[in-house]
Amino acid sequence: MQIDDALLSRLEKLSMLKIDEAHREEVIGQLSEIVSFVDNLSALDTTDVPDTFAMTSNATQLREDVPNCDTAVNDDILAHAPHSDEHFFIVPKIIE
Repeated sequence: MQIDDALLSRLEKLSMLKIDEAHREEVIGQLSEIVSFVDNLSALDTTDVPDTFAMTSNATQLREDVPNCDTAVNDDILAHAPHSDEHFFIVPKIIE
């Protein structure tokens, strides 16, 4: 997959991020490196690896599910959102 300026513009729109013109080439290079690395993973032969393969035989440690509502965390997160209203993110429609 080739990362170009058109794809970066589309990613900007979908993520609601604005990348400065001075950094566009650097971001394109970094995204291209990431995609190249992921493409290398597709070359691995996994035909003999079971679908349930795990690196350890130990089960995931469980914890008690205790509900907790700390609105300060929500407010801190929403303070960085470009658009929010009544404790919700406002995002553009992305289905074309």
